[in-house]
Amino acid sequence: MKAHNASRRRFLGQASCSAVSSIPLLNTLLNLRLASSIANAAPPVAGEYRAIVCLFLSGGNDSFNLLSPYSGPSSTHANSRTEYVNSRGNLALPLTGLREIHPTNTPGRTFAVHPSMPNLAARFEAGDAAFVANVGTLIEPVFNRGEVIAASKRLPLGLYSHSDQIEQWQTSVPQSRTGIGWAGRMMDLIKDINPGQAVSMNISVDGSNVFQSGVTGAEYAVNAGYNDGSGGGATPLTGYNAGYDVNSTFTNAASTAVDSMLAQQYSHLLQDTFQKKRRVAQDAYAMYAAATAPSLPPAATFTNGNPLSRQLRQVAKAIMGRGQLQAVRQTFFVQLGGWDHHSETLASQLSMLAGVDQAIGEFWRALVELQIQDQVVLFTASDFGRTLTSNDRGSDHAWGGNHFVLGGSVGGRKIYGQYPSLALNPDSGTEINPLDTGRGRLIPTTSCDEYFAELALWLGVPPSSLHLVLPNAGNFFTPGATGPLGFLA
Repeated sequence: MKAHNASRRRFLGQASCSAVSSIPLLNTLLNLRLASSIANAAPPVAGEYRAIVCLFLSGGNDSFNLLSPYSGPSSTHANSRTEYVNSRGNLALPLTGLREIHPTNTPGRTFAVHPSMPNLAARFEAGDAAFVANVGTLIEPVFNRGEVIAASKRLPLGLYSHSDQIEQWQTSVPQSRTGIGWAGRMMDLIKDINPGQAVSMNISVDGSNVFQSGVTGAEYAVNAGYNDGSGGGATPLTGYNAGYDVNSTFTNAASTAVDSMLAQQYSHLLQDTFQKKRRVAQDAYAMYAAATAPSLPPAATFTNGNPLSRQLRQVAKAIMGRGQLQAVRQTFFVQLGGWDHHSETLASQLSMLAGVDQAIGEFWRALVELQIQDQVVLFTASDFGRTLTSNDRGSDHAWGGNHFVLGGSVGGRKIYGQYPSLALNPDSGTEINPLDTGRGRLIPTTSCDEYFAELALWLGVPPSSLHLVLPNAGNFFTPGATGPLGFLA
């Protein structure tokens, strides 16, 4: 009988291990726990703080007009500006008004920032901003359109699909669909660097998102506020006031009832867990509201009528309140939609990029006023790039695109990665550009993993644990032996 029980226990143990290993979520949990000893980065020095801000341009920004050739040759043409005009047709920006920039790492070539972005161009020339060229979702390197046509390389799921590519930019796992983001996985690994955990390390000013969702927690969502400058911050429990309101008997009674309810202990596990969650939420609201209550310095002004400015104002207030939040490491998520310009691309970008430029200019000035510009990095992301060719009135979904990073720690005035040839392949005949899969849909020359790895390592993820945050990173570089791109020290 004892032998039978022992065999049964061994069988159940083996079956349990097999079941756990077959469930991705539980397997991820186990991996995180097993990795905890190597995941903990060296404790930051006293007073050190670092934060990254993801600016997601939802819809797929036409980024080869954000950053376009200005002078000098490309790899396929003696005059890169002429090549750009030939490929873009009626989507080409006129030379007049372009903001020429002079990267220090592209000898013989200059580039142009969109006319609506004087602040970005100025910050680039001052060395506080950089571009990362032709970034996109990749599982492994893809070098030419022949590999795409033959499917000889693993390709991301749902290329050119908004929903799939938004998810993949936020998870950096293009081979499968998951609700866990790379900032969420990063939080799972390094959140204990923050001494206080009442408010999540990941803060969103645009609702819930995949990017900041982890296994052990999720984003703390706050509001950007209204056009008149009112509101913003954490959302309170309706009808609750932690203090005594002499003018409201109802509020006092309701608040007393809530306090009494939150103080209760429950023997039922589900009830008790739910109650603890409510207490944690109330504590987080109180901490965040207090930390962001003070006004920003007078010179740190943001435009109420600009929705992105309002979001970045809330980020600036949370950064200013980092001491009360006991935050040493943070991520922030802000978002601006409406970039799916299948028509009226030039007119739409003219106004929308102006709004982005105004907001990031105001955010940079706020960081300088707070004397923390060297400890914060803002970076852009988007669903995908867009076709170089015109559909007559706009551009369509594509693959690789250009992005910018802004911060005092950025190795600025450079274009990182490979700015691609903008030549188009003919419908038949000799191939000119191996990266063009058709209509100027360019294969990325920089993977999202290389782009994101710079930010993750800078924030404190050890190279030995980077594969837990970015599972495909090792397909593009060797963490710990070689750096990804080099735009952050």
